[in-house]
Amino acid sequence: MMTAALEISGLRKNFATKVAVDGISLTIPAGSFYGVLGSNGAGKTTALSMAVGLLRPDAGRSLVFGHDVWTDPVRAKALIGVLPDGLAMPERLTGREVLTYLGMLRGIDRAQLRRRVDDLLGVLELDQQEKTLVIEYSTGMRKKIGLAVALLHAPRLLVLDEPFEAVDPVSAATIRTILQRFVEGGGSVVISSHVMALVEGLCDHVAVVNDGRIAAAGPIADVRANRPLEDVFVSLVGASAPRTEGLSWLSR
Repeated sequence: MMTAALEISGLRKNFATKVAVDGISLTIPAGSFYGVLGSNGAGKTTALSMAVGLLRPDAGRSLVFGHDVWTDPVRAKALIGVLPDGLAMPERLTGREVLTYLGMLRGIDRAQLRRRVDDLLGVLELDQQEKTLVIEYSTGMRKKIGLAVALLHAPRLLVLDEPFEAVDPVSAATIRTILQRFVEGGGSVVISSHVMALVEGLCDHVAVVNDGRIAAAGPIADVRANRPLEDVFVSLVGASAPRTEGLSWLSR
């Protein structure tokens, strides 16, 4: 039986009196393109941060291809590339300098590192801003350099938090192609989002997070059950009808 790309079990996190993640368990099959859906504040970012080792859980465990993120972090983290929410990086460096610096920290051979940096900057169209410091990057450019960092060491699993947020349509198409080829080449991808159309168009599996719990998970066709994903999501999270009363003053 193939080892799961990511297996989280019983993850829990409290912030003071608020339960942000309430015992989430989820298995990401190897080779899958997995979407994690949830409203703002649902707990998806907190859960993924614990899953990849950026935030210590109050309870539970996370395995990356069988390696525990908290008891075997070196082996586990060598297998994952992460684009977290609010990614911080050296801002007084150019994109090339950031990638070169982080690649050297990972011990990548210099000649191989140079080729990888050239490839990533070219494909993500950041080679046209060679002299621009990261502090001057737009939000979309920061997403792209963050993705380049996640891909640099050739991981087997990518975990990306809102990778398309604030990215222009042309760059978004490029990122989609990169991620699809990554999966076709044997990699696994997990993306979090609250954009239904994006997940529906890219992913073969989906999980819906609501109030810190998994409301539904599995192959996207099974979760949809011949319904639009947006309708399924709304029914699972118990969203109420939008309120528009009191806005009569907007009418002409």
